[in-house]
Amino acid sequence: MSSPSNSPRQLSYVDALREAVDLEMSHDERVFVFGLGVSDHKAILGSTAGLLDKYGPERVFTTPMSEDAMTGVAIGAAMAGMRPVHVHIRMDFMMLCMNQLVNMAAKTRYMFGGSYKVPLVVRSTIGKSWGQGAQHSQALYSMFMHVPGLKVIAPSNAHDAKGAMAAAIQDDNPVIFVEHRLLYSTEANVPEERYTIELGKARVVRQGTDVTLVGVSNMVVECLRAAELLEEIGISAEVIDPITLAPLDAHTISRSVAKTKRLLIVDNAWTACGASAEILSRMIEELAPGTATDMRRMGFAPTPCPTTPALEDGFYPNPSTISTKVHEMVRADDQPWTPDPEKAELAYQKQFKGPF
Repeated sequence: MSSPSNSPRQLSYVDALREAVDLEMSHDERVFVFGLGVSDHKAILGSTAGLLDKYGPERVFTTPMSEDAMTGVAIGAAMAGMRPVHVHIRMDFMMLCMNQLVNMAAKTRYMFGGSYKVPLVVRSTIGKSWGQGAQHSQALYSMFMHVPGLKVIAPSNAHDAKGAMAAAIQDDNPVIFVEHRLLYSTEANVPEERYTIELGKARVVRQGTDVTLVGVSNMVVECLRAAELLEEIGISAEVIDPITLAPLDAHTISRSVAKTKRLLIVDNAWTACGASAEILSRMIEELAPGTATDMRRMGFAPTPCPTTPALEDGFYPNPSTISTKVHEMVRADDQPWTPDPEKAELAYQKQFKGPF
């Protein structure tokens, strides 16, 4: 399925997810949705709203709180020819089914010589919100990036969320679909028709000449705001959205770094053994010696995720800390600089209200 051609309209990230699943369910009766809270009144922040009424309880249903067993059901259904979309709500809960995902879903196609496929999509949310704290906000996608046989997707906007979800459902391999909860209310131009985006292909979302910023998931939004702040002081930042973390499109990133000579990777997770570490090492391998003058990364401090807003401000990268780091890289000889705090605050962060 090619990219859309008709006129797009503004749609929220969460509605784009729901629309993608709805269209795929309409197109293919093998697609079904299940997981914790799928059919409750809040419908996973609205991402499954209306699907139960439209498709019935045989194709849309809530499961018991037994992640390991239910993931086994999802894998078995996929091997039997179905195309399940399994919702785990939070990525933290996926630790309860690691054996199923890592040893079963990821390896089945290889171990059976391709005679079995596992077309499974696993949805999970990451990131801070109201009081999520240490056990409900983790972004553990680098654990899944490590495993051959799993694809990992983390779209940053509604357009890519819809296209990536459709592509993931159509894929014959297990896909970990990462959704940052603060992105749910953000809007983008999204066509009404059914379409896919290419998995494994990054996108340059802003052109620049002085530094390359690579943001993961919600950090793309933070990087774009930081780029606007930097533009005010004459620093031109190029921003890249990987979209797919595994397989990673390293070529698009290295091509940008060859132009700007500087790289800052901003992750939604801890830096040790994370996505930022993988991207940085790939750049060291791909770029000719001396191509880049400075390559760094940002992410979480090596401590559990805090709960209070005051601690969150110092824990999570934001437009202010990102732009300050870039200024340090590009103008190392200048006096330290920080942007106006009011300009650095994102509108959707001000609007966010409470837990689901």
